[in-house]
Amino acid sequence: MNAALRLSGYTAVLALVFAAAWGVGAAVGAPPAAAPVASAVPHAGMGAAADGHAHSHGADEVDSAGLVATAAGYTFVPKLTTYRPGVPAELAFTITGSDRRPVTRFDVEHEKQIHLILVRRDSAWFQHLHPTLGPDGVWRVPLVLPVSGIYRVYADFVPTGGPPLVLGTDLFAPGDFDPIAFPPSRVAQVGGYQVRLDGELVPGSPSQIFATISRDGAAVTDLEPYLGAFGHLVALRQSDLTYLHVHPDAATPAPADRSGPGIAFTTEVPSAGTYRLYLDFRHAGIVRTAEFTVTTREVP
Repeated sequence: MNAALRLSGYTAVLALVFAAAWGVGAAVGAPPAAAPVASAVPHAGMGAAADGHAHSHGADEVDSAGLVATAAGYTFVPKLTTYRPGVPAELAFTITGSDRRPVTRFDVEHEKQIHLILVRRDSAWFQHLHPTLGPDGVWRVPLVLPVSGIYRVYADFVPTGGPPLVLGTDLFAPGDFDPIAFPPSRVAQVGGYQVRLDGELVPGSPSQIFATISRDGAAVTDLEPYLGAFGHLVALRQSDLTYLHVHPDAATPAPADRSGPGIAFTTEVPSAGTYRLYLDFRHAGIVRTAEFTVTTREVP
């Protein structure tokens, strides 16, 4: 079904249902009773395509999860790894193949050939970046490491003819490092918006979670598409920064489509533990990121 027709048919009803659900949830702390507007499956390193459905690579599929810089013959090679904290700079890197030459052909996934995710090792200072590929095979993007510390940078991509990969490496900003402790949190305040997260992460099983977005107490029903979806979710296991990237699997919205206030995702975390979740959404032309800290419930 055409995304615009489907959304126009659901938006009015969902706006009322989610608004009511939010009001009840805020009063009694219960999860929203409303059905989600879309669901999602893991992306890139977890083997999902741009339309939200799983790639089928068989024996060639590699679950790299951002823990290594080399997998399936491909290597993430930054030109520089040390930066002055707070000083604008540039991150330049190549993705090399087994022949050690820069790879220049990549599939487009959610409107980009590569998605870069940057976060400090304590899971603070999250950034979602989109570099540009030059004729020399070098990717470049402006970069600021805001404060001192060690940062993990992930390259999330699908080389043409190869498996979905997420490769990771470390960047360094010298100086005193004061790690931040993040207590459990399911409500984020960002730029005047309140984003509430409901649902449970169950290790080893598909888990559905819901984000509900409001502004000044009113449900946001006109979320805008961003990179071919209404929401992008990155989950990092806090113990080792294992990477999961999740997108809605509804049909890709047209530029004029709108949705909200709820976004639903389904993902599968690999183990029990604490996860940091980062939700990108766009409203009124601005992309914002809401952050959450969720501990999985143990499997009986």
